[in-house]
Amino acid sequence: MVMEKETKIFGIRAVIEAINADKTIDKIFLQKGLRGELFSDLEKLIRQHSINASYVPVEKLNRLSSKNHQGVVAQISPVEYYDLDNLVMNVIESGKTPLFLLLDQLSDVRNFGAIIRTAECTGVDGIIIQKKGGAPINGDTVKTSAGAVFNVPICKVDHIKDAMFHLQASGIKVIAATEKTDDTIYDVSFAEPCAIIMGSEGRGINPSVLKLVDAKAKLPMYGTIGSLNVSVACGAFLYEVVRQRL
Repeated sequence: MVMEKETKIFGIRAVIEAINADKTIDKIFLQKGLRGELFSDLEKLIRQHSINASYVPVEKLNRLSSKNHQGVVAQISPVEYYDLDNLVMNVIESGKTPLFLLLDQLSDVRNFGAIIRTAECTGVDGIIIQKKGGAPINGDTVKTSAGAVFNVPICKVDHIKDAMFHLQASGIKVIAATEKTDDTIYDVSFAEPCAIIMGSEGRGINPSVLKLVDAKAKLPMYGTIGSLNVSVACGAFLYEVVRQRL
């Protein structure tokens, strides 16, 4: 199999082999306008496995790989993802008070890494992300997390809503970090089993997702800037959980 620095696979056949071998693929970049029977077979596999894919100009592929990429470059995750059902069950059966973190299409890999690092320090039992639309786990994520990415279980789901329904059915309250509420983090109880959901850098939490949460909380803001960096905000939320549970 053709690989670069253990994080990229390039070439149509190599990527097809990786998918069929159940490699953990974060994203596939496909050259716009490319045609051919083998390329069509790859597209079918991508759809069947619900893999995150983007059609990009050849210049983008050339930047991703200096090799003969044949119009296809795949990013391989450096970690294996956990099964959400098993993870939730194991955490509940352990007897500890569950704490999960849901990231609704966070897009910046460094913010992702910083959040993973804080999550590891605050005892988060698992981080849940969506298969499509979010930041991948790559070298920058690993570096920014200071290696914590290998210590915190991460789950990928088809949609954040799927995870929310499962958590709620398991007795875990879902709390949204959003400014669209009058309640601050000091008004909400994090002492019981809970999952905190953080939104993307620009949009925040998807409105359709926000409708399904059990509670909302915001950080009090006194400056002229209306919001914090998402990784900083997440840290404030997680340490309020730690404070309440001490």
